[in-house]
Amino acid sequence: MVVAARNHDGLISAPQQNQSVGWALASLSLATLLSSLGTSIASVGLPSLMQAFGASFQAVQWVVLAYLLAITTLIVSAGRLADMFGRRLLLLGGIALFTSASVLCGLAPTLWLLIAARAVQGLGAALMMALTLAFVAETVSKERTGSAMGLLGAMSAIGTTLGPSLGGLLIAGLGWRAIFLVNVPLGLLTFALAWRALPAHSKSAQAAQGEFDATGTVLLALTLAAYALAMTLGRGNFGALNIGLLAATAAGIGLFVIAQRSVKNPLVQLASFRDPRLSASLAMSLIVATVMMATLVVAPFYLSRGLGLDAAMVGVVLSTGPLVSTLSALLAGRLTDRLGAHRMMVAGLFSLAIGTFLLSLAMTRLGIASYVVPITVTCFGYALFQTSNNAAVMTGIAAGERGVISGLLNLSRNLGLITGASLMGAIFAVASAGARQGIGQQLLSSEAAARGMQVTFQTATALALVALVLALLSARVAGRVEPTVS
Repeated sequence: MVVAARNHDGLISAPQQNQSVGWALASLSLATLLSSLGTSIASVGLPSLMQAFGASFQAVQWVVLAYLLAITTLIVSAGRLADMFGRRLLLLGGIALFTSASVLCGLAPTLWLLIAARAVQGLGAALMMALTLAFVAETVSKERTGSAMGLLGAMSAIGTTLGPSLGGLLIAGLGWRAIFLVNVPLGLLTFALAWRALPAHSKSAQAAQGEFDATGTVLLALTLAAYALAMTLGRGNFGALNIGLLAATAAGIGLFVIAQRSVKNPLVQLASFRDPRLSASLAMSLIVATVMMATLVVAPFYLSRGLGLDAAMVGVVLSTGPLVSTLSALLAGRLTDRLGAHRMMVAGLFSLAIGTFLLSLAMTRLGIASYVVPITVTCFGYALFQTSNNAAVMTGIAAGERGVISGLLNLSRNLGLITGASLMGAIFAVASAGARQGIGQQLLSSEAAARGMQVTFQTATALALVALVLALLSARVAGRVEPTVS
């Protein structure tokens, strides 16, 4: 629990404890904001980087991919290291690494040095993402976990929403280097707050025994990197390289499982996956992230080609989803605390399924409302699911496993986003009959865009229903078995 000041009788006063928890949540919220901002703000700078370095799009896209790959491949290992050696030390190290790498990004003289610095920045972000959820479970009472998870969800949505607009303003006024240097003062503030507020000793200190599983770490990192590259290279058009990378992924999974069974202190306790609630939560997180990625990949084409909106209006309408997610996350946290995580998980997925079904109708005759109303329902369901799912998982595990389980939760979400970007984009391209001409070209008609929208979100609805069935089964299991919290 959070270390709070004691009075002359040696007891912790409630106001002091609440203040201590408040400062801790402030530092964790800023860490969440930083990691999500690092993802979204760089994308808007790709055209400027192409011009500044005289590089192709295929080259500058690695500024984004290097960051995402570093997070995806290292986030579980980051959580395990924190469980072994202390979360406070690792979180402070992650913030410092992220901030220092931001300086290197802003000063990079060549594109490849910028890409290398972004990979280091991604390592810092992996540490922050893996440990914020774990620290919430440690610093906040079980009765307030949902509200705290809602706050982190809101900060993540704010970072995602703020990135493109803030990045555009910074590039216009100060140049592309400013989109990386803006992280420096935010990082210093986050570090100072975390240093002041987070407990020096955690319940997981007893877990710092045994050796770190270096073999498992390398195998998992290579396997995840192969999968991420298979899903991103070729931009949805699978070729021999993509198939080879997927084969390498399958082989890597087999080797990783063998390695985990043969070491005394494995990176991931495979026995944890025998808990149907944890396995269902991770599967649901992956599925929901895949579904939500369709709104980012497909919606711009529907709005621009299907509804005929100009670029400015597309941007305004697209901001509806992140705005709803931000506002809904805080409410979702309170509902989770009051009504229970599993109930809200089911309710969130039901809302998600309804929203994606409405999006699949793609009724262009209704104009902007044909997108805004369904996306509001979808994003409210997403915020409710994300908050309740995180709360259910993090309050139901042992203290010594919170870091690695937090890493697995974030990993499932990242893998879902990567899968969704490829899968949903490919479905839209095929359904709109735009695979040959390229879905970004003007040849895509309004009817073709609407058809692509319908098929893509029919698929998304089917996936949402699968997640809903998993949630119902998980809720039934949770009703029979009391979670163990230590």
